[in-house]
Amino acid sequence: MSDVTPVSDVTPFPRLKVPRLSVTVSLRRLACDAIKRAITEMDIYGRPGEIRLDERQLSEDLGVSRTPIREAMTVLEQEGFVRSVPRRGIYVVRKSKREIIEMITVWAAIESLSARLACEHARDDELRQLRTLFVEFDVNPSAHISEYSHANMTFHRTLIRMGGCDLMTELTDNLFIHMRAIRDVTIRQDNRAERSIVDHMNIIEALERRDADLAARLVREHTFGLAAHVERYGDHLHDVPDRPQEGPRRKYR
Repeated sequence: MSDVTPVSDVTPFPRLKVPRLSVTVSLRRLACDAIKRAITEMDIYGRPGEIRLDERQLSEDLGVSRTPIREAMTVLEQEGFVRSVPRRGIYVVRKSKREIIEMITVWAAIESLSARLACEHARDDELRQLRTLFVEFDVNPSAHISEYSHANMTFHRTLIRMGGCDLMTELTDNLFIHMRAIRDVTIRQDNRAERSIVDHMNIIEALERRDADLAARLVREHTFGLAAHVERYGDHLHDVPDRPQEGPRRKYR
């Protein structure tokens, strides 16, 4: 008897929004970049159950054969974005609540140090530009929550980049897929958007005053607030208690 579930019995999975590819560049690289970008932009924690990728559908959507798709999946699995489960397929990697809190903790450490470095190295005009991210949300960020969620993540990534340490930027880029999805979900809960913008304004003020100790502390407390929220309300993040066997634990990506 076959172990493969008939296609007709499988619950439909979310479909990645991917563009058709040009044949003038390495198809494997193009496919890898397109699929990675689509995974980064999708809501991987906003629904129960795992997200399985369909190679045939991706082949049709991208306008290439399945060979560069398979090659791209191999690269993405090595980078920790997807995982292959024998006889079941390829799935987008999701983290348990414990792993999510660990990632938030690492992010807090990196971002607080970046804030300290930004006080020393960032230009005045760069710091002023942080305020422009929130100009349209001063009154009620919840009224434009999707736009505010995007501005929120842009703020945190920009702050890390302003620290001037390329390695810290690279490390947080690898965490971004999960942090973006987590912040996008939690920013809509428990009036976090209203509290978040107050925190951001206080952080920006400390940066503009070049108060490295205060900026680092405010950033750390702000991000630990996210960790505390996930610890308390994280059931919606759907822990994965019965994760299929997948070999040694991979690095966070």
